[in-house]
Amino acid sequence: MNSLEDVEYRLNLAKGFLKEAEEDFQLKRWRSCVNSAQLSVENSGKAILMLFGISPKTHEPAKHLAGLVHNAEIPDKIREKIKEILPHFLVLGVEEHFMTDYGDESSYVLPWDMFDEESAKSALNTAQRCKSGSEDIIARNRQWRSGKNE
Repeated sequence: MNSLEDVEYRLNLAKGFLKEAEEDFQLKRWRSCVNSAQLSVENSGKAILMLFGISPKTHEPAKHLAGLVHNAEIPDKIREKIKEILPHFLVLGVEEHFMTDYGDESSYVLPWDMFDEESAKSALNTAQRCKSGSEDIIARNRQWRSGKNE
């Protein structure tokens, strides 16, 4: 496993899914927008986790990111940024992942009937914040590793 390649791969997945979410929003495909936004959030979180050698098989990286907040080995600036963006990672997780694919099976609501413009806009905003936050953390980590702490 080459962790820097893994980090970049996950970040590129996050960017690609975010681009799809933005396109879906423009096309008023609300379910698809939320689905792609959730995948962008998931991969943004996994990119951060991989910086520290954690590669969980999960749709909710927020659970693992929360653990980094208490890891004293991580520089304060990075931990503070993780703490700052963590609430955004909690917004889109496994529930949205399954709802966008299967709907609400208990009440027979199809996925296309579960999401509207407002929910898509909120999901898109969350994905943008998570992707931006992960890029910031990755940049801070590079500075820390290169000894250029500012």
